[in-house]
Amino acid sequence: MKTSRLRLLVDIRRDHWLYIMALPGILYFIIFKYWPMGGIIIAFQDFFPFSGFFGSQWVGMKHFNRLFDDPDFFMLLRNTLMLSVYQLVFAFPVPIILSLMLNELRREWFKRSIQTLVYVPHFMSWVVVVSMFFVIFESPRSIFQSLIESWGFQNFSIMMDSGLFRPMYILQVIWRDSGWGTVIYLAALAGISPELYEAAKIDGAGRFRQIWHITLPGIRSTIVILLLLKLSDILDTSFEHVFNLVNSLNREVGEVFDTYVYRVGLINGQLSYATSIGLFKGVVGLLLVIFANWLAKKFGEEGLY
Repeated sequence: MKTSRLRLLVDIRRDHWLYIMALPGILYFIIFKYWPMGGIIIAFQDFFPFSGFFGSQWVGMKHFNRLFDDPDFFMLLRNTLMLSVYQLVFAFPVPIILSLMLNELRREWFKRSIQTLVYVPHFMSWVVVVSMFFVIFESPRSIFQSLIESWGFQNFSIMMDSGLFRPMYILQVIWRDSGWGTVIYLAALAGISPELYEAAKIDGAGRFRQIWHITLPGIRSTIVILLLLKLSDILDTSFEHVFNLVNSLNREVGEVFDTYVYRVGLINGQLSYATSIGLFKGVVGLLLVIFANWLAKKFGEEGLY
């Protein structure tokens, strides 16, 4: 134990500037991630703010039983899982494909220009993104509605149609976040040795062969790690995004755990019940990460730990 502490002190003294640079990030996670975890005890209480954590009545698994008996539970679970699975199937591969396409561009100025254009939407809030789609598709004088009228069809509402809620959600996720995802993959692609490509050219391999046998294996570990992190958030959907899309007409397919927690926790003041839902989501995410990490190691990947 003393040897470990001594080694740590030596490392800190030698690399003190690195530790100082890391300090803001460490403090962020301690203050905003780990310290608030103590509040999960209210999931096992009938929490009353004026009584505090230690003055509120303990009720055990009451709120979890209520959650699983709630008629809306399976609707919320279905909607949340559907949106998450759609993201994994349709949105997750897009940054990979986009990165491979950008990596094939030989004119550096053109490559950087395209990359900038595709990741600029990431800096827009979901309020702005949903509002833009609303103007494009829902406004009476929008481009979409004008085209519908010119083709002789009757106007209809896309964003109010429950059957189109999920495609609209995925389309917005792809448009906003795919470009930003290319930053990570392009960084991984930069680490692949050019000598591998030169050797492949000598052996007569074309561009597609090089992508399949060199590029994709070179970024496979990055893909696996990002997939594991994505699985940990499988019950997490962007609250701001869904909240701005969901309405009374598409609630049956659009209501998810995050919006439900907002409604019962903040609006109705059922803090203990809302916390139990959050704890349920966290436990499921943790179990999925452990299983996926074990599975990744079974297939020879490094995993998260």
